[in-house]
Amino acid sequence: MQDTMKRFFDGDVWWSFKRNPLVIVAAITALICVLGSAFAPWLSPHNPFDLKTINLLDAFTPPSWVANGKPQFLLGTDDQGRDVLSTIMHGSRITLLVSICAVMLSMVIGISLGLVSGYVGGKIDAFIMRVADIQLSFPAILIALLIDGVARAVVGKEYHDQIAVYVLIFAIAASGWVQYARTVRGSTLVERNKEYVQAARVIGRSKLAIMFSHVLPNVTGPVLVLATLHVGTAILTEATLSFLGVGVPPTQPSLGTLIRIGNDFLFSGEWWITVFPGIALVILVLSINLLGDWLRDALNPKLR
Repeated sequence: MQDTMKRFFDGDVWWSFKRNPLVIVAAITALICVLGSAFAPWLSPHNPFDLKTINLLDAFTPPSWVANGKPQFLLGTDDQGRDVLSTIMHGSRITLLVSICAVMLSMVIGISLGLVSGYVGGKIDAFIMRVADIQLSFPAILIALLIDGVARAVVGKEYHDQIAVYVLIFAIAASGWVQYARTVRGSTLVERNKEYVQAARVIGRSKLAIMFSHVLPNVTGPVLVLATLHVGTAILTEATLSFLGVGVPPTQPSLGTLIRIGNDFLFSGEWWITVFPGIALVILVLSINLLGDWLRDALNPKLR
């Protein structure tokens, strides 16, 4: 373990990280967002889900530095009297949970299909790639809306809220696996003709063992970069679906839900209800995208 850490801190990736102040700021910002959302039940000033602590008389309270603002509500309150800062922290938790789970599911599906397509080839390869080409012709939002609509029709509206998070994760994952499959397939086509793969065939290892034990570790570099960038896209997709009202239910508000709720009061003067969740969404996605761009360049041997 110590040798691995020493090689990392002596490597090109850590050297590139230390030399880029913008990436350091992005990493610190992303870490603060992740920790703030992960520990929201303990770090948030108020519990926006505890009805005993919510007072409707505090509804539409402006931020603390604005006239009529209250010091206990730093970013103001929403239409129900909930602290906006606390709802942002709890909403970011749901947004990150859905996005990370969706990206992981996309990776599992895409990597598996990409390995099979690139290593086996033939009709299986042609079928998987044609399905991927067809899916690429549809916007990701449209695919997610279609899956959510099918889920509502199958389970009914009364049960949909109970499985909304799982449906949302599957919808985002189903719209994002293509990139992983195409990337892994391209790398597998290169790796399958190398000597270590031929040696594994000679000693009698099965195709499944060769794909996941030998080929997979050598194609994960581009996948990690792609996954980092995909997290930002997944966050925006989740926020868009929730803003449209087909994401998580209002009882489990994400950043997209908070922006949608605040949008109803934007032109009546209560701007803080939607502006601050929107700023939080921009900061979160921007910091993750900056990290993804840096990681892509840092792992590119042509740029070293």
